[in-house]
Amino acid sequence: MRATLAGAAAVLRDAGIDNPRLEARLLLGHALGLEQGALLAALDVSVPAEFDALLARRAGREPLAFILGHQEFWSLSFAVSPATLIPRGDSETLIEAAVAAWADRARVRRVLDLGTGTGCLLLAALTEFPAAFGVGVDIAPEAAALAAGNAAQLGLAGRACFLAGNWASALGASDFDLVLSNPPYIPGSDIAGLMPEVAAHEPAGALDGGADGLDCYRRIIDALPGLLAPGGVAILELGAGQAASVIALGSGFRTEARVDLGGIPRALVLRRAPP
Repeated sequence: MRATLAGAAAVLRDAGIDNPRLEARLLLGHALGLEQGALLAALDVSVPAEFDALLARRAGREPLAFILGHQEFWSLSFAVSPATLIPRGDSETLIEAAVAAWADRARVRRVLDLGTGTGCLLLAALTEFPAAFGVGVDIAPEAAALAAGNAAQLGLAGRACFLAGNWASALGASDFDLVLSNPPYIPGSDIAGLMPEVAAHEPAGALDGGADGLDCYRRIIDALPGLLAPGGVAILELGAGQAASVIALGSGFRTEARVDLGGIPRALVLRRAPP
């Protein structure tokens, strides 16, 4: 077992993978159907033939989450697929901002997630706002279906619904207390230069924010007056270096940027004035 892991880690290291020993253990545990604690105790088990195929996929820079089929976000496990972006820890800044924005969490009754993907933002928010019902919208029907499956897996199917549509045009409802979105924000010309896991495997439509990376912010912010309830809050994920530009687009709102663990402004909070 140790020799197998050492060899697999060497393959991943040569392929340019960060943390190759950890990823080798995760791949082997997945092949064996064992949690990491059980894997480390199982020194004499036979390595299944499928492990080599899994290792080759990761060495080819397919994202680990797509190979494993899931990713953790806000201490919840989400199924993932190539139809959606993989949830990332930086996006947890939006949930932190949402919690900070509402001293009385019971006041949040209606939550909207635009570009829901796996549903991670919406479903994490519903765990923090127990009186809320959520709506997730994604242009990709496959993503909306995946998010609905994640809601069911997390026991939240009765508090959420998911629609396939183009931003807010899919909605017949308004007066949301909280609107969340991690929109595409990479300038189109920059996508090819991203790390291979992203550029070659995650959906381009969930990455491409147009020539300047701001196209989707314009659409979302233009729609917010018709979506937010009086006193409502919208929280948008920001790309690195985009805070000033997006704040300028939201000049009709009270705005506040919140930084992620790396000190980068990652979430923009836009508040609608109360009645």
